[in-house]
Amino acid sequence: MPLPRKILVALSLAFLCLLAACMSAPQRSVGEFVERSVDVDGSTYRYQVFVPSSAAGGKRPPVILFLHGSGERGSDNHKQVDVGIGGYVRAHLSDFPAIVVFPQAPENMEWNQVADMAFAQLDAATREFNGDPDRTYLTGLSMGGYGTWDYALRSPQRFAALVPICGGLTHPERPSMNVQGIAGLADPYAAVAAKLHEIPVWIFHGAKDDTVPPEFSRRMDAALKAAGAKDARHTEFPDASHNSWDPAYQETPALWPWLFAQRK
Repeated sequence: MPLPRKILVALSLAFLCLLAACMSAPQRSVGEFVERSVDVDGSTYRYQVFVPSSAAGGKRPPVILFLHGSGERGSDNHKQVDVGIGGYVRAHLSDFPAIVVFPQAPENMEWNQVADMAFAQLDAATREFNGDPDRTYLTGLSMGGYGTWDYALRSPQRFAALVPICGGLTHPERPSMNVQGIAGLADPYAAVAAKLHEIPVWIFHGAKDDTVPPEFSRRMDAALKAAGAKDARHTEFPDASHNSWDPAYQETPALWPWLFAQRK
């Protein structure tokens, strides 16, 4: 017996919707880096996105916003993926489960000057690749460590966890890098901790860092714990100098399951 016309039409529509969904979300056997751009206030900013394999990322992957250091500033849209988390991701193209957004700060600019750009790129990549806004994480190294604290203060509701590496709040030799909104405070560490203590944080620093003093991270960790942080961690590598990002991202296997377990 032939099916009624209404049922045939309904089945056809369901098939077309399924086909459209498959076409909009291509299956990836391995993760890949793709180049994108956004327009903000009349300027175009290029960035890169790592999109995980379909098996690793699932239907709604977590999202990481990565902020590079001073040496990766520019407009080539490549240097920012060659340092820090980018190297770890390249070594795990098949099994790294997260979308990673790689903005590039323009030459001679600080992260505190381009927050609108970075947030626009994060939002665009999350939409395009169906990222999970409840599992969105923020990490950065050196200048990007400062940016991690700055962006978390600007938009704490965005992030389920923070991983600042060899960063700080203020720097006496480079005040342009300072986290915004804390100037003049008697105890900026306590003020920041009061605003961010509900967000899980894992801080990394090298004990021999002569570029960003490790004391900055020690003080921030102490302030978070004094504020009653529910999950504040601090790892100081005794033999590391300023490059504490390689041991953090590549030699701390516990980081990744901890990070991906965090949810808003």
